[in-house]
Amino acid sequence: MTESAVSVRRANPLWQIGKALILLAVLVILVGLGTWQVQRLHWKEGLLADIAARKDVPAVPLSAIEAMAASGGDIEYRVVTTTGHYLNNKERDFLATYAEEPGFHIYTPLQLDDGRFIFVNRGFVPSEAKEPEMRKQGQLTGEQTVTGLARAKLVDRPSGMPDNDPVKNIFFWRDLDAMASSVGLPKDKVLPFFIDADKTPNPQGLPIGGVTIIDLPNSHLQYAVTWYGLAVALAAIVAISWWRKHHPDAPSQ
Repeated sequence: MTESAVSVRRANPLWQIGKALILLAVLVILVGLGTWQVQRLHWKEGLLADIAARKDVPAVPLSAIEAMAASGGDIEYRVVTTTGHYLNNKERDFLATYAEEPGFHIYTPLQLDDGRFIFVNRGFVPSEAKEPEMRKQGQLTGEQTVTGLARAKLVDRPSGMPDNDPVKNIFFWRDLDAMASSVGLPKDKVLPFFIDADKTPNPQGLPIGGVTIIDLPNSHLQYAVTWYGLAVALAAIVAISWWRKHHPDAPSQ
C-alpha cells in the first residue's frame, strides 16, 4: 500500500471512528482491571482481618467445626479443641522447614471417642529426628487434649508440587485421602479437615508445635496502580497525539 493510500485511509472518518473506539475499549479495559484489583484489595484486607480475629477467640469444640464444614462455612484458622488417642504408628511425614532448618511436619491420626479419626499436624522435627525412635518421649500415649487451628483439606495437588511418596512416608502436599489409605484408615471414618497443633510443648521438645504459617499474598494495590497507570499513560499518549495533530506549528519540548 502506497503512502498516499495510507494517508487517504487514515483521513477516512470510518477509520478515525474505528481507531477511537479501539482506544476507548482498551482504556475501559485497563480502568476495569484496576477497579477489579481495588475490589480484590478490599476483599483480601477483610479476609486477613477476619483470620486475625479468629485466632484471638476461645477454642470451640470439634463438633462446632464439623457443623461449619458440613454447611460449607470457612473453617480455616479457627481455634478448635478436642481429645483422643494418638495412633503414633500411623504418622505421616511432610517435607518442611522451620527456622531455615530442613525437616518434617508430623501428621498423626488422633482417634476420637466415637471411633473416628482426625489428622493432627503435631509440628516440626528436624530431618535427623524423622524416625519415631529418635523422639520416643514425644510419642504421646493415653488420652490427649489437642488445641490448634482447623485447616481445610486440599482438593487438588497444588501447581508444581511433586507427587507424594506414601511408601517412603514423604509427603509434599496434604492429600487427606492418600494419607488415610496409606495407613489403613477407612475414608468414611476420617474427618475431612486437619488440626494444626498449637505451641504447647512436647516432651523432649519434639515435635515443635505452632508451626502454622499464615501467608496470604496481598499485591492487589500494586496491580491496581499498574493498571491505572497504564490507563493514564494511554490517555496521555492519545492527548499528546491529538494536540500535535491539531497544532502542527506548536513548538515541541
